[in-house]
Amino acid sequence: MPSTWVHAFGFTLLPHTGGILAYWTNRKEITGWYATLKKPSWCPPNWVFGPVWTTLYTGMGYGSYLVWKELDGFTDKALIPLGLYGAQLVLSWAWTLTFFGAHRMGWAFVELLCICGTAAATTVIWYPINKTAAYLMVPYMAWLTFSSVLNYCTWRGNKDKED
Repeated sequence: MPSTWVHAFGFTLLPHTGGILAYWTNRKEITGWYATLKKPSWCPPNWVFGPVWTTLYTGMGYGSYLVWKELDGFTDKALIPLGLYGAQLVLSWAWTLTFFGAHRMGWAFVELLCICGTAAATTVIWYPINKTAAYLMVPYMAWLTFSSVLNYCTWRGNKDKED
Protein backbone atom coordinates (compact mmCIF):
# COMPACT_ATOMS: atom_id res chain seq x y z
CA MET A 1 0.00 0.00 0.00
CA PRO A 2 1.45 3.40 -0.98
CA SER A 3 2.33 5.77 1.82
CA THR A 4 0.19 8.75 2.75
CA TRP A 5 2.43 11.26 1.02
CA VAL A 6 2.09 9.36 -2.28
CA HIS A 7 -1.70 9.67 -2.09
CA ALA A 8 -1.47 13.33 -1.10
CA PHE A 9 0.89 14.02 -3.99
CA GLY A 10 -1.29 12.14 -6.48
CA PHE A 11 -4.52 13.86 -5.45
CA THR A 12 -2.79 17.23 -5.52
CA LEU A 13 -1.37 16.65 -9.01
CA LEU A 14 -4.51 15.17 -10.58
CA PRO A 15 -6.30 18.48 -11.30
CA HIS A 16 -3.21 19.80 -13.09
CA THR A 17 -3.36 16.99 -15.64
CA GLY A 18 -6.55 18.18 -17.30
CA GLY A 19 -5.50 21.81 -17.01
CA ILE A 20 -2.19 21.14 -18.75
CA LEU A 21 -3.85 19.08 -21.49
CA ALA A 22 -6.52 21.75 -22.05
CA TYR A 23 -3.88 24.47 -22.24
CA TRP A 24 -1.67 22.42 -24.54
CA THR A 25 -4.50 21.73 -27.00
CA ASN A 26 -5.63 25.39 -27.04
CA ARG A 27 -2.41 27.37 -26.71
CA LYS A 28 -2.54 28.60 -30.32
CA GLU A 29 -6.06 29.93 -29.76
CA ILE A 30 -4.85 31.93 -26.76
CA THR A 31 -2.27 33.82 -28.83
CA GLY A 32 -4.48 33.83 -31.93
CA TRP A 33 -8.25 34.07 -31.65
CA TYR A 34 -8.36 35.13 -27.96
CA ALA A 35 -5.87 37.95 -28.59
CA THR A 36 -8.30 39.47 -31.13
CA LEU A 37 -11.22 39.65 -28.68
CA LYS A 38 -12.38 42.86 -27.01
CA LYS A 39 -11.96 42.29 -23.30
CA PRO A 40 -12.92 44.46 -20.33
CA SER A 41 -10.24 46.86 -19.09
CA TRP A 42 -10.02 44.84 -15.85
CA CYS A 43 -9.16 41.59 -17.65
CA PRO A 44 -5.87 40.27 -16.24
CA PRO A 45 -2.90 39.85 -18.56
CA ASN A 46 -2.45 36.33 -19.92
CA TRP A 47 0.56 35.59 -17.69
CA VAL A 48 -1.68 35.79 -14.57
CA PHE A 49 -3.82 32.79 -15.50
CA GLY A 50 -1.09 30.13 -15.22
CA PRO A 51 -0.05 30.92 -11.62
CA VAL A 52 -3.68 31.40 -10.55
CA TRP A 53 -4.82 28.07 -11.96
CA THR A 54 -1.76 26.30 -10.58
CA THR A 55 -2.57 27.62 -7.11
CA LEU A 56 -6.27 26.81 -7.36
CA TYR A 57 -5.75 23.29 -8.74
CA THR A 58 -3.16 22.56 -6.05
CA GLY A 59 -5.48 23.72 -3.26
CA MET A 60 -8.55 21.85 -4.42
CA GLY A 61 -6.51 18.76 -5.26
CA TYR A 62 -5.12 18.65 -1.75
CA GLY A 63 -8.62 19.28 -0.40
CA SER A 64 -9.87 16.23 -2.30
CA TYR A 65 -7.11 14.19 -0.69
CA LEU A 66 -8.21 15.37 2.77
CA VAL A 67 -11.80 14.30 2.06
CA TRP A 68 -10.67 10.98 0.61
CA LYS A 69 -8.51 10.33 3.67
CA GLU A 70 -11.25 11.37 6.10
CA LEU A 71 -13.74 9.01 4.42
CA ASP A 72 -11.27 6.08 4.37
CA GLY A 73 -10.70 6.07 0.62
CA PHE A 74 -13.14 5.45 -2.19
CA THR A 75 -15.96 4.18 0.00
CA ASP A 76 -19.72 4.54 -0.41
CA LYS A 77 -19.52 7.58 1.89
CA ALA A 78 -17.04 9.19 -0.50
CA LEU A 79 -19.13 8.68 -3.64
CA ILE A 80 -21.06 11.97 -3.53
CA PRO A 81 -18.36 14.26 -2.08
CA LEU A 82 -15.67 13.04 -4.48
CA GLY A 83 -18.15 12.55 -7.33
CA LEU A 84 -19.23 16.19 -7.15
CA TYR A 85 -15.60 17.22 -7.02
CA GLY A 86 -14.80 15.10 -10.07
CA ALA A 87 -17.78 16.48 -11.98
CA GLN A 88 -16.80 20.09 -11.40
CA LEU A 89 -13.20 19.28 -12.28
CA VAL A 90 -14.17 17.70 -15.61
CA LEU A 91 -16.47 20.67 -16.35
CA SER A 92 -13.59 23.00 -15.54
CA TRP A 93 -11.27 21.20 -17.94
CA ALA A 94 -13.97 21.15 -20.63
CA TRP A 95 -14.57 24.90 -20.32
CA THR A 96 -11.22 25.57 -21.99
CA LEU A 97 -12.20 23.41 -24.95
CA THR A 98 -15.61 25.11 -25.22
CA PHE A 99 -14.28 28.66 -24.96
CA PHE A 100 -10.94 28.47 -26.75
CA GLY A 101 -11.33 25.37 -28.91
CA ALA A 102 -14.91 25.79 -30.13
CA HIS A 103 -15.08 29.60 -29.74
CA ARG A 104 -18.45 29.16 -28.03
CA MET A 105 -18.30 31.94 -25.46
CA GLY A 106 -22.03 31.78 -24.65
CA TRP A 107 -21.94 28.04 -24.03
CA ALA A 108 -18.75 28.49 -22.04
CA PHE A 109 -20.60 30.96 -19.82
CA VAL A 110 -23.39 28.42 -19.26
CA GLU A 111 -20.73 25.83 -18.50
CA LEU A 112 -19.15 28.20 -15.96
CA LEU A 113 -22.51 28.53 -14.21
CA CYS A 114 -22.63 24.72 -13.99
CA ILE A 115 -19.07 24.68 -12.63
CA CYS A 116 -20.06 27.27 -10.03
CA GLY A 117 -23.01 25.12 -8.96
CA THR A 118 -21.05 21.88 -8.68
CA ALA A 119 -18.10 23.60 -6.99
CA ALA A 120 -20.45 25.24 -4.47
CA ALA A 121 -22.14 21.89 -3.81
CA THR A 122 -18.70 20.30 -3.40
CA THR A 123 -17.67 22.99 -0.91
CA VAL A 124 -20.87 22.62 1.11
CA ILE A 125 -20.71 18.83 1.24
CA TRP A 126 -17.00 18.87 2.15
CA TYR A 127 -17.46 21.27 5.07
CA PRO A 128 -18.80 18.73 7.62
CA ILE A 129 -16.25 16.15 6.43
CA ASN A 130 -13.15 18.33 6.54
CA LYS A 131 -13.33 22.08 7.08
CA THR A 132 -9.83 22.67 5.71
CA ALA A 133 -10.81 20.96 2.44
CA ALA A 134 -13.89 23.19 2.18
CA TYR A 135 -11.84 26.31 2.90
CA LEU A 136 -9.41 25.31 0.15
CA MET A 137 -12.34 25.60 -2.29
CA VAL A 138 -13.11 29.22 -1.33
CA PRO A 139 -10.41 30.85 -3.52
CA TYR A 140 -11.61 28.67 -6.40
CA MET A 141 -15.19 29.84 -5.83
CA ALA A 142 -14.01 33.47 -5.86
CA TRP A 143 -12.07 32.92 -9.10
CA LEU A 144 -15.07 31.17 -10.69
CA THR A 145 -17.20 34.20 -9.87
CA PHE A 146 -14.64 36.52 -11.41
CA SER A 147 -14.22 34.22 -14.43
CA SER A 148 -17.97 34.06 -14.98
CA VAL A 149 -18.25 37.84 -15.12
CA LEU A 150 -15.18 38.05 -17.38
CA ASN A 151 -16.54 35.33 -19.68
CA TYR A 152 -19.94 37.06 -19.85
CA CYS A 153 -18.50 40.51 -20.61
CA THR A 154 -16.15 39.10 -23.24
CA TRP A 155 -18.99 37.16 -24.86
CA ARG A 156 -21.29 40.21 -24.92
CA GLY A 157 -18.57 42.36 -26.47
CA ASN A 158 -17.64 39.85 -29.17
CA LYS A 159 -20.86 38.33 -30.49
CA ASP A 160 -19.44 38.63 -34.01
CA LYS A 161 -16.41 36.44 -33.15
CA GLU A 162 -18.31 33.45 -31.82
CA ASP A 163 -18.52 30.44 -34.15
